[in-house]
Amino acid sequence: MDRHKSRDLVARSPGNPLISLSDLPFRAGDIWNAAVVRFQGQYLMLLTVEELEGYYSIYRADSADGEKFTINAEPFMVRLQCCPAANYESVGIRDPRITPLNGEYFITYVADGDHGMRIALARTTDFVCVERLGYLTQVDVKNGVMFPRKIGGRYVLLKRPDDGSSIWVSYSEDLEFWGECNVVMTPRGGFWDSTRIGASAPPIEIDDGWLLIYYGEKGTSAGPLVRLGAAVLDRDDPSKVLARSNIPILTPRERYERIGDVPNVVFSTGALLDDGTLRLYYGASDSCICLGTVSVDVIVAACFDSGREF
Repeated sequence: MDRHKSRDLVARSPGNPLISLSDLPFRAGDIWNAAVVRFQGQYLMLLTVEELEGYYSIYRADSADGEKFTINAEPFMVRLQCCPAANYESVGIRDPRITPLNGEYFITYVADGDHGMRIALARTTDFVCVERLGYLTQVDVKNGVMFPRKIGGRYVLLKRPDDGSSIWVSYSEDLEFWGECNVVMTPRGGFWDSTRIGASAPPIEIDDGWLLIYYGEKGTSAGPLVRLGAAVLDRDDPSKVLARSNIPILTPRERYERIGDVPNVVFSTGALLDDGTLRLYYGASDSCICLGTVSVDVIVAACFDSGREF
């Protein structure tokens, strides 16, 4: 695809949207964001579906080529309903991210309930059976993303407090107790990400450190505008930002990105690096799942060419 004609660093797939409501094998209210991983030689997706009753569940989809997905009719994970923690998930579970680590797959997701939102963690080896490991944060924390390996012998998590606007990092030795919280990045007045920011897909290790795709929101007279950007974090100290894009890498422009349940939104929770090409899976207007591709070198260059407006 001609990148000049795409008007963004990320080139949209000609097959977008990859998944819309009409592609589901059941009736549903809407489709939100999707996590993606390579599993057993194929692409495996976990996507958020709003059930007709209004609560959220997580469904599995599979693809041989990363574009044509078959969605399972039965949910992969649903909200808890018959245990003391059920009121923490009464609204549902959504926005999964998949982190491969030590031969297992860790799934962070938002648990939304009577008392607010928390980041929860689950683990699987086969994407058939899944073990819930509990909650990683207190109430009103969103956008939990784990790194795909330990750093300094500890697990690492990026998160955004729901009543805040910045990306934070925290650490754990046992996946249960998390501490040493520090601010990583903040919004920038006058830039495209001036209102709030949050981590998108799990960080990807590259030669320069960790490539982080993040979302940025800017308030406009027509409502919030949500776009995607990138940053490079230090390999050994992910609280240190080495470079950050001053321009968005993907902006809502197409009809399916500008019109939907939440208009003017591109929001990613899944990205893969294939032979130097970043495959970025993103939700558009909280109504469909799309794909964009770009050379990782182009993204990294955009970060380092931006100067030091971190």
